[in-house]
Amino acid sequence: MTNITNITNITKMANITTMTNNHIDCLGVVLAGGLSSRMGQDKAKLMRAEHSMLSFSKQLLQDAGLSNVVVSGDNYDIADTIKNCGPVGGIVSVLAAFPQAKSLLILPVDLPLMTASALRDLRLKGQLSHKASYFTDHHIPLYLPNNAYLAMFLAQHFTGQGLISSATNGQHQRFASKGPSMKHLITSIPHQGIIAQDSNTLFNSNTPAQWQQVKKQLHF
Repeated sequence: MTNITNITNITKMANITTMTNNHIDCLGVVLAGGLSSRMGQDKAKLMRAEHSMLSFSKQLLQDAGLSNVVVSGDNYDIADTIKNCGPVGGIVSVLAAFPQAKSLLILPVDLPLMTASALRDLRLKGQLSHKASYFTDHHIPLYLPNNAYLAMFLAQHFTGQGLISSATNGQHQRFASKGPSMKHLITSIPHQGIIAQDSNTLFNSNTPAQWQQVKKQLHF
């Protein structure tokens, strides 16, 4: 079992290295670094029928047309180089590893009713407008252009504390507070809210009761 695990980890590292060296138009990012404290267990490992929520989320991004997908979180592809900083800290860590990515399509791991078509629509509208794009009243999923506006925001909130350079150098830092929120990030750069064609796709499962609702709706 140990040898199989080692081979899997080596293969994963090789894939990440290859991606790092390639041009990436849009990088798919699954956010799986949360504590899952309200759920009481790792949300990424919850089984949605035959697949874990992590596998389901990665497949959604691939089905949305992205050939490059990574998972953000300490136990996954991109560990948080800035601790105690929430989703924005995960974004900083991903961009430190993939500075050449022209944009990110970010998906949290707790949306069991999300569809690939909704993510494709979000990405398309974001690319056409060159704006950070999200579904109205929900700051993630998020299409995020990697441009000067984003660089300025991150520099204002992280570089002053040496965190951007430390993240790039692979050193781990801890933010004094929770760091800037997703709302703060989005409202600080050109952005647009998009009305979801099906609001059910945005139902998130943060608690056991919400997960039971999902199981009943999907009949598993």
